Amino acid sequence: MPITADDDVLSGQPRIADTRVGVVHVYETVVIGDKSPAEAAAMYDISLGKVHEALAYYYNNPEEMARHRTRQDQALDELHNRVRKPPVATDGSK
Repeated sequence: MPITADDDVLSGQPRIADTRVGVVHVYETVVIGDKSPAEAAAMYDISLGKVHEALAYYYNNPEEMARHRTRQDQALDELHNRVRKPPVATDGSK
């Protein structure tokens, strides 16, 4: 199976089998990052066919991909909020 998902790899996001390259990564590189599929294949050291399989999976599973992107965005927002808020000292020091 060219696209797989395991809870212990990429938090269960669909990915290209035997890699840590997520379907969302490929989509973002090609569509949002404006790279060609050949450039994405070279960047991730995968075949051009696997790039196209990942893109096909993304477009054939819009609800699933929207859920993963929402979870990814929420996790990023949580991380940004933790980084932006300095810790509060409890001993009166600054």
